[in-house]
Amino acid sequence: MSGLIGKKIGMTSIFDENGKNIPCTVIEAGPCIVTQVRTEEVDGYKAVQLGFDDATEKSATKADLGHAKKAGTSVKRKIVEFKGFEEEYKLGDAITVEHFTEGEFVDVSGISKGKGYQGVVKRHGFGGVGQATHGQHNRLRAPGSIGAASYPARVFKGMKMAGRMGGEKVKVENLRVLKVVAEKNLLVVKGCVPGHKNAYVIIRK
Repeated sequence: MSGLIGKKIGMTSIFDENGKNIPCTVIEAGPCIVTQVRTEEVDGYKAVQLGFDDATEKSATKADLGHAKKAGTSVKRKIVEFKGFEEEYKLGDAITVEHFTEGEFVDVSGISKGKGYQGVVKRHGFGGVGQATHGQHNRLRAPGSIGAASYPARVFKGMKMAGRMGGEKVKVENLRVLKVVAEKNLLVVKGCVPGHKNAYVIIRK
């Protein structure tokens, strides 16, 4: 699937032609620079490596500097490989938000917001004492029973318990592109995408 690297700007809402208010997310998508071209002869597969968002040379390694110099561009903060581009690109080419068109559907993936250590009510949707989850009746948000008795005499792997929540890769599929603002490199998609503001996201179509 071809696509671009972007940065989540935030959420807003717009009105469609019928006057319906649609929640949407604004993403700064591109311009992405081609930093490497994978070929069947050399690498065994076809793909295009894209770089997004300039980094300072001070924070880059010598390997990063050499990689960027070969492509004739500056060092990039985020580098991702994409397969499925129909066009043939060469090193240093720029791919802009015009790669997408209004009305088509895209998949957006990113790292979800980290929530820290959370209990079973928030993390797994347990009902708490109101719905007497797992046999409890007087302890509000406790997990309740986590197993049987002398058999199996252990807790099964994968038991839903309290623990660290969020901070995982999440993909949201089939988001409709509502607007493409080429002069500002902005992409407006319907609904929400994972991550905090200014988080990197991968947009594929």
